Amino acid sequence: MVQAKSAQLGKKALLALMAGLLVLNLLTFLPAYSQIATIDSGCCSNHPLAKDFSGVYIGAWRLFHDPASIYIHGNVSDGEPQIYPQPEQYKYLPSSLLLVSPIHLLSYQVSMAVYDIFQFLLLPLIGILVYQLTKEKGWAITVIAEVLVLLLPASAPGWGFSVSYFWQWKEGQSKVIETLILMASFYLGKKGRPVWSGITLGIGFFDPRFALVALPLFLTYNSARTRLALKTLFATLILSNLPLLYPGVGASFLGMVFSTGVSTALYPYAIIPLDGVVFLSFINYDEIKSELVGILRNLPSRLIQTRTGISSS
Repeated sequence: MVQAKSAQLGKKALLALMAGLLVLNLLTFLPAYSQIATIDSGCCSNHPLAKDFSGVYIGAWRLFHDPASIYIHGNVSDGEPQIYPQPEQYKYLPSSLLLVSPIHLLSYQVSMAVYDIFQFLLLPLIGILVYQLTKEKGWAITVIAEVLVLLLPASAPGWGFSVSYFWQWKEGQSKVIETLILMASFYLGKKGRPVWSGITLGIGFFDPRFALVALPLFLTYNSARTRLALKTLFATLILSNLPLLYPGVGASFLGMVFSTGVSTALYPYAIIPLDGVVFLSFINYDEIKSELVGILRNLPSRLIQTRTGISSS
């Protein structure tokens, strides 16, 4: 009886904490939201730039009207909406454009506002997923995880209570969507749904940097059916990026990769999905180590089986 009451009090305290974190994030969202229409140098430049969201918006428009131009930097004379001074370059796999394609049906400024508001409304769901992934580790671990993922506190004058989230909202970035996808993939794996877990992470590979960091956790949460989860992941990754086969798209994508580099600077908003994955990896270190050792130990026998199957056929 006492333990049940204690557990109930703990859940209520956690809900209160999550509500407080969301309020602080809202107080960060509001000053950033008021600046989404301004033209400035962004977080890390010294000349006027359109918002980062402009690359996603114009990329979604081009996907349906001029696919070969998806990865071209700047305005194109193909009837697309004109963004001042010029749209940022789209730098992800095309699967992301399929995911957010409805945004191009709205005007640029309206779609950015909707994009930000939609992502803010995802935060409670992310908080629930984080709780589900950490509850067995104890309340202290859960609290730390919630604070890191829902706020990532680091205040600065005019930037609210989180520098990372301020620039996420101001630039119309997609890092909250990425965080939701990664956490959902882990949760589905933990619940014994490797197919849905693989589909989810496959979609999350639109930005391979975070998906690759998340891969050890993905394998660990899907340890009961790793091969099925991986097969589904790769199938989703391939199918969701079929636009790369459209004439000019694949070559343009490779040109973008080699011109901008495989790695980019760690901008403030990039920490949003990264810190959650790193913290979950830290608290599950023993499980990850055990899973990876098991995979490496069984790899030779699986390779032999594969070669035997090929030779016999």
